[in-house]
Amino acid sequence: MEAIKSEDWSMPIQEGSVIFPLPDEAELKKREKRWHRTLPPACRAFLMKYNGAVPKDGSFFCHGRTYCITRFLCVLASVADSPLGQYDISVVESQIGERLTANEDLVGVEILPIAELFGGDYVCLDYREGRSEPVVCVWSHEESGEFDPVTYEAAGSFEGVISLFSQERAQTAPDDPARHGKGHL
Repeated sequence: MEAIKSEDWSMPIQEGSVIFPLPDEAELKKREKRWHRTLPPACRAFLMKYNGAVPKDGSFFCHGRTYCITRFLCVLASVADSPLGQYDISVVESQIGERLTANEDLVGVEILPIAELFGGDYVCLDYREGRSEPVVCVWSHEESGEFDPVTYEAAGSFEGVISLFSQERAQTAPDDPARHGKGHL
């Protein structure tokens, strides 16, 4: 098991789960231009090192229920050249894009999926409030309709998502309230 580390967080991931090739700065800038959004610096760093990683324990509590991240999404220069191309952020966004916005005329994205959840939901970066740093939400596939997304705010930042999976959290019991923080990611 490898742990993702930064000055402020670490996250145990399943060995061998990173999807290669890793994106470089040029590929991320190309995607940001297509999405008309800038990724948070921590999210960029995460993708450049842990593209598509699977957390060892991806469970978290939000909006009165437990969710489980099955895999973080990735950025691939050539989706066709990877057997895991279905996990590319742009591929996922193109499949559910009309359910990720209420604006039929939108150019770019308002809600950008970054992790797949068990059962068909996604953890997303939510840019709808126009903040420079998006909040992180859970997008509900069952409740969302065409041009009618339903989301639940889960964390104030990408770092909030990663801090959920810290080594300390992984060592608490599943029913320990400290494991779930304040009911958010």
